Amino acid sequence: MASRLFEEHEHVALYLKYRLPSPFQIRNLILDYLQRKKGKPFTLAVDIGCGSGQSTRGLASYFEKVVGIDVSEAQIEEAKKVDGPDNVSYRQGLAEELGFEDSSVDLITAAAAAHWFDLEKFMKEVDRVLKPKGCLALYCYRVPFEVHYNDCSERLIQIVQQTLKALAPYESERTQIVRNEYKEIFDAITFPDKERVDSISFKQLVPVLWIKGFFESLSFYQTFQKKDPEAAKATLEMMEKDFMQTMGVSSRETVLEVKWTAFCLLASKPE
Repeated sequence: MASRLFEEHEHVALYLKYRLPSPFQIRNLILDYLQRKKGKPFTLAVDIGCGSGQSTRGLASYFEKVVGIDVSEAQIEEAKKVDGPDNVSYRQGLAEELGFEDSSVDLITAAAAAHWFDLEKFMKEVDRVLKPKGCLALYCYRVPFEVHYNDCSERLIQIVQQTLKALAPYESERTQIVRNEYKEIFDAITFPDKERVDSISFKQLVPVLWIKGFFESLSFYQTFQKKDPEAAKATLEMMEKDFMQTMGVSSRETVLEVKWTAFCLLASKPE
């Protein structure tokens, strides 16, 4: 991977607690694509930028073996602490140097991670390790997400947008690729057989305090915190206060609905 973030233990703990599990809608989309392009057996899946393993573990019941890879040793340590299926393993490594044998992998996935890769080197490695007709799936989530609670959803969404605007000066150029919904990455995929799926929607119910925790897990919030910890802390405290005042609630445990929209890039290696 071209960038090295998510390596400090406090940040990794936030990532484990507040990042999204692998949505079944995306997992089913990827598996259906792999079945259509390659077919069974599904022997080996590799999840790159696996973080603490949320997306990796979701593949376990469909493959003989699943390997999660992340550049961050701290992330891998957290992933290994989580109880999971025996056919799932984790190791530190680079997206551009996967270390598998030629033509040995059925599926390569990356959840909210591909924007950190050196895309030219990554695609050469993908081409090397995938089996003929093997598949690549890269997905991420649209920014901003929607927040719904009774009749004040519009104002809550505005608060999210205001907070993202306050954090924007600390964004990496890489996160701009997410805002462009991976258009640059789609163009960089060298396999001619490729497609994108947009507007994959799913919802989750979370307490108000989860919103603050999710923002704390973002790479650009971590950059903000390092440069101006008091201002960073105040920004999220104000966001949470505005949320609770808008909702008319006093408990941070009050549950609201978050709606996500994802996009997924799919490609199949030629025979």
